[in-house]
This record gives sequence, C-alpha cells and structure tokens, in this order.
Amino acid sequence: MSCNACVVQELRFEVKAEGEQNRRMLSSVVDHLERKCVLVEAEADRFVVKEGGMRDFLDFCRDHMDAAGVSFRMDKEEWSPIAAAADILDSQWIDEVISNGLVTCHAQPILTGDEEVFAYEMLARFYREDGSVIFPGEIFGAARKRGRLYALDRLCRMTAVRFASYIDKKAFINFIPTSIYSPEFCLKSTVQLANRLGMDPSQLVFEVVETDKVEDTDHLKRILAYYREKGFRYALDDVGAGFSTVELLSELQPHYMKLDMKYVQGVSKDPDQQKTAEAFLQQALRLGSVPLAEGIETREDFEWLRDKGYELFQGYLFGKPAPIAEKDLKIPSEC
Repeated sequence: MSCNACVVQELRFEVKAEGEQNRRMLSSVVDHLERKCVLVEAEADRFVVKEGGMRDFLDFCRDHMDAAGVSFRMDKEEWSPIAAAADILDSQWIDEVISNGLVTCHAQPILTGDEEVFAYEMLARFYREDGSVIFPGEIFGAARKRGRLYALDRLCRMTAVRFASYIDKKAFINFIPTSIYSPEFCLKSTVQLANRLGMDPSQLVFEVVETDKVEDTDHLKRILAYYREKGFRYALDDVGAGFSTVELLSELQPHYMKLDMKYVQGVSKDPDQQKTAEAFLQQALRLGSVPLAEGIETREDFEWLRDKGYELFQGYLFGKPAPIAEKDLKIPSEC
C-alpha cells in the first residue's frame, strides 16, 4: 500500500468567502464549478475545488469578487489570502519531476587526513523533461508550496541509496526529518531497497539537513533510533545552530558531526573561527562522534583542521560533485 504523502495526487483547495458581495456570488460559483466537474463539496460560505478548476476561479475572483474577503487552505492548514494560491498553481511542474523521477545523483568525496577517499556525499541533481537543470533551492521551494516535500524527500533518498550501490565506499545521504511521518512506515522502503541491493547497512550514513528547523526533537530521536536499529549510521550537520545543548547531543549520539563551512573557510587565519572549530572538535570527541569539516577550499585550512584533530574532510580542494554512472536498477514503488 502506498503512503498518501509519497504519492503525487491532485490537490484540493478549500475556499472561504466572506463579505456580502462575495456570498451573493457564491451560489453561481458553485454551480459553475459543478458543471465543470471540479467541485468536491460545498456549504454555506465555502467550497472545496479540485486543482483543475482553481485557476479558472482565481481569474473570476480577481475580476468580479472582493479578493480581500476570499481565502483558501489545503489539508486543514492555516487560511491564506486567495492570491497566494497562484504560486501553488505555478509550481505544478514539481509534480512532473517527482512522478517521472527526474533526479540523478552526483557524488563529492570525503577524505581522511591522509587524503584517501573515505566516503562520498550523494547530492541530488534535478532535470526537466527537456534536460534543463533545476536548482535545489527552486525545487525544494516548489515542493514546500505544493505540499510535496514528503514525496520529493523520498524520491531523493531512494535514488541516493540506489546510486550508493554503485560505489565501494560509505555514502552520506541527506534527508529532511520533518518530511517523515513515521519512521517505521516511511523509511521501510529505504531498508527494503538496501537489502534488495545487498548493501551492508553500515555503508549508508543518513545526514540530517535543516537541523536548525527541527523543533520536534522526540520525533527526530525516533527516526535516528530506527536507523540505528537497522544498522545504518547517521550524521548531524550545522550542530551549533540546530542542537546547541550537550544533553541533547548525548541523547542523539550521532556517528558523525559536520562542522559548517562558515567556520571552516578561513579558519587557519581567523582566531574566532578557530575557537569555534576547537570547541566543536572537543564536543564531538566527548560524544564519540567522528568530526568532519566541510567546505574546505584551501590547503591551509585543511592542514590547520587536520593538525587540530579533525578526522574527515570535504570540499572543492579535494573535488567537486561529479556524476555517477547509472546502472539498470529500479526504485520500488512502495513507501
């Protein structure tokens, strides 16, 4: 059975009309939508319409209704001004990306202090049907607007696992914890795919991204506990912003901790950055986590961090993300 959050389904908009002028027009609007076979349901001051009828209604609303008194929402979320619905409709192309799996992976090396490859970070790259590139900021922004973050995160995660089977090193795979409803359900397909590909779970390191936006730490703990139980490893990035207390970090017990590039680039010459980098290092070592510095672009910064005790390193100094040759393997459809 598929998870609704992981399947691209037609959106439905609940529209509410306030004000005498708008309410007078509502019956005509409902009748029109019903004739067009896009009306889902209607009551006194509101109706639910399929996405296929929403653009038409927006045009009518702008021309004949008091738009300030019309609002909408999806999935019982907060009400928003009706004008904001246009952004959601304009982002419909994200559905095509997800439905057609228009994503591939590039890999960036992660090195040891001896400059030997220890792992690769798997980085999603997106394309339209015509082959043009879609930048990550654009695609994740569109996914959020349309409530597709769950489906997009799953697509990226599953694609990264598949590409990780092509390399003989550990693979760091990003995931967004707020996109996962239940680890036992939503992550089951990840485990199944790794097993099907004959991968050692310890080869996969799941990296928490957007740590500064994680508010439900108990939910994150359940996700990481699930990964640990299945034999996977996990990493935390941007630790200073997202997980500022030693107590919480002790509970999460990350296998790897990433020092953000803003503390890495120029660290060899900046005393303030050096203090942060040294404090981060000591915190990682106390927790038994492997300290990793990302965003390294100069040998001076690399050597300073290595001499201080950092163990793993990532950045353009060692290599930019590069394509991975794809093999003929399919991603299972189950969520």
